[in-house]
Amino acid sequence: MKQQKILITGAFGQLGTALTQALITKYGSDAIVATDLNIRDEFTCATIKLDATNIEALDEIVRQQKITQIYHLAAILSAKGEELPLQTWDLNNSTFFNVLEVARLNDIKKVFFPSSIAVFGPDARSEKVATDFALHPTTVYGISKVAGEHWARYYNLKYNLDVRCLRYPGLISYQSLPGGGTTDYAVDIFHKAINGQDFESYLKEDTQLPMLYMDDAIEATLQLMEAPKEAIKTVGYNIQGLSFSPVELLTAIQKYIPDFTATYKPDHRQAIAESWPISLDDKPAREEWGWKPKFDLDKMTQEMLKQLELKKNNSQKLHA
Repeated sequence: MKQQKILITGAFGQLGTALTQALITKYGSDAIVATDLNIRDEFTCATIKLDATNIEALDEIVRQQKITQIYHLAAILSAKGEELPLQTWDLNNSTFFNVLEVARLNDIKKVFFPSSIAVFGPDARSEKVATDFALHPTTVYGISKVAGEHWARYYNLKYNLDVRCLRYPGLISYQSLPGGGTTDYAVDIFHKAINGQDFESYLKEDTQLPMLYMDDAIEATLQLMEAPKEAIKTVGYNIQGLSFSPVELLTAIQKYIPDFTATYKPDHRQAIAESWPISLDDKPAREEWGWKPKFDLDKMTQEMLKQLELKKNNSQKLHA
């Protein structure tokens, strides 16, 4: 049996930081190669600087490292993408094409592609939106993810390349800072709470969006990638964790930090948020490969505050 060797693009982003560490823990440092445009001395695995728009550089790493799987995370996210629409379209698509072609040419049989709730449009602004609901995205990021799902399906059918996709909702983690997504207020608010700073939300207080704690996101990703191929019947699985609004998240934090307050000043990201579902129907993921989240709002809030407090204390000790 061929030894597992996993390449991650975008390994130092919000999702990449947590997923790379989880893959190291599961498969060992020798089995993981972390790549990004800007690398840091953060992981125990091999780290290589890579511009994923350069197919020759990607191909060389895949060949040299004898890669067997690719987790492709490099992308410009939703809010940042609206500031740079053409660049976002070009980067998000060209990097994925490169991954698909390099995987095909090197006989790599399994690729992970992160899709998003951004594939939906304003007509999906309701609860329990089905996996097969019509996709009418209103952001370049969302358009690129719809295109990515179609290309994943194409390569699967034409070349038998096993490309698996999850439609992530907003991801919440303590491992890294927000990365330019519309749901990132739900990460920033915890940093402000721990540091005793004022928090101003760029979304209205009652704007409900689907979210997922990073531990659940990682668990879902690993479950999906480890499931037998015959169990995978969908390209673009919905996964639902929890749904809440800024004011509901504030109330959850105030349970532990009573003096923490927030103000609300909606900006251009409000329109993006209102084009996305309130919650997702993830029945196919639950039935086909056993997806089930572990974190509710209170459990997530406790864990975020605990972990960020630990990071703050450790940082203060280092600089004392």
